Amino acid sequence: MTVSVQSKFPYRYDEVGSLLRPAALKQARANFNDKKISAEELKQVEDQEVSRIVKKQVDLGLKAVTDGEFNRSWWHLDFIDGLKGAQFFVPEKGYTFNGLETRKGGIKYTDKVTYNPDHPFFEGFKYLNSIVPDGVTAKQTIPSPSVLFPNKDASIYDEYYNYDVDAFTEDIIVAYQKTVQHFYDLGCRYLQIDDTSWGMWASFSKGTLNPALKPLAEAAVRAINAIADNKPDDLTLTMHVCRGNYASTWAGAGAYDPVADYLAQLHIDGYFLEYDDERSGGFEPLKKIADNGRHQRIVLGLVTSKKPELESQADLKARIKDASQYVPLEDLCLSAQCGFASTEEGNHLTEDDQWNKLQLVIDTAKSVWPE
Repeated sequence: MTVSVQSKFPYRYDEVGSLLRPAALKQARANFNDKKISAEELKQVEDQEVSRIVKKQVDLGLKAVTDGEFNRSWWHLDFIDGLKGAQFFVPEKGYTFNGLETRKGGIKYTDKVTYNPDHPFFEGFKYLNSIVPDGVTAKQTIPSPSVLFPNKDASIYDEYYNYDVDAFTEDIIVAYQKTVQHFYDLGCRYLQIDDTSWGMWASFSKGTLNPALKPLAEAAVRAINAIADNKPDDLTLTMHVCRGNYASTWAGAGAYDPVADYLAQLHIDGYFLEYDDERSGGFEPLKKIADNGRHQRIVLGLVTSKKPELESQADLKARIKDASQYVPLEDLCLSAQCGFASTEEGNHLTEDDQWNKLQLVIDTAKSVWPE
C-alpha cells in the first residue's frame, strides 16, 4: 500500500480528475453491456488503461494522479448506485444541457441510504494506489453529498424519505463519514468531492441565493462540514464546483456571488473553481473565502477542458494576477476548469489535446510559482 503525503495539496498545478476514455475501454464496456465479455475481462481492460494513463500523468510531472474515472460510466451515478438504499434506473429523459439532451440515467432511493463496505470504488482505489510510484499521490474523486439530494429535475427520486431533507442529510453524513474513513484506511490521503449543486444554484439565482434554495445550501454546508470535521487530519479534502460537463457542453451559467457566503463556510482544504469563460463571472467572490481565516487553497480552473485550442500562457498569468487581488498568490493554484470526461462520452478533444492542456497548466504554474 502506498501512502504519500510529501506534497501540499491542492498542488500548484493540479487536475480535476476525469480523463478521456480510450477506444479500447469504450469498446470493452460496450461488449460487457452486450454480454460479450465478463466483468473480469472488462476489469482487465480497465486496469491496463488505468496503468497507461497513470504512467502518462507521472511522466508529465503531476504530483497527484487519478485513474481517470475509467471504472465508471457517470461521474456521480455510479458512486450513488454503490451505496445501500440507492438504485440506478433509466428515466424517460436525459439531463438538459446547453442545446443537448444527455444520455439517460437516474437514481431512486428505495431504502435508508447507508455506507456499503463493498462499494466498487474501493477496489478501484486499491488498484490505483498500488501502481503509483513513490513521491506521487493517488487522488480519489467522488460526488459531493449535496449532489445526492433528491431532485426530480436531476433524476434523483426519493421513494423512502418523503423528501425530508434533514432526515436524508443525517443519513448521508454517516454514509460519507464511513466511506471516507474506508478510503483512508486503504491509503487515500487526497480526496476530492465533485459538486454541481453550487454551480447550478448560482445559475438559478441573481446576486443573492434564491430563497427556495436556502434550506438545501444550509444542508449542504452541514453535510460537507460534518465530513470534513470527522476526517483524519492528514487526509486532504477538496471540492470541485462545476456547472455541468457533458460532450463539451454545459448546464448552468452564473457568477459565484449567490453561493460565495456558503462556500466560505466550508471546512475543506481547497476549492477547484471553474473560470474558463464568462459563465463563471469575476474573481471578486473569492475574497469571501480568502477572508474566512482558514487559508484554503483555491485552484483556478482557467484552462478549459471543453475544447482543444490552447490558451495563451500570457493570458493565464494575467488572470492569475487579477485573482491575486482578492486571494493571496500563495493561496492560489492552477488547473483545467473541469475533467475531460465526466461521463464516458468525453469532451470533444483528442487524448493528445488533453495532455497538451495539462502540460500548459504545469508549465504556467511553474512559471508563476517556481519550485
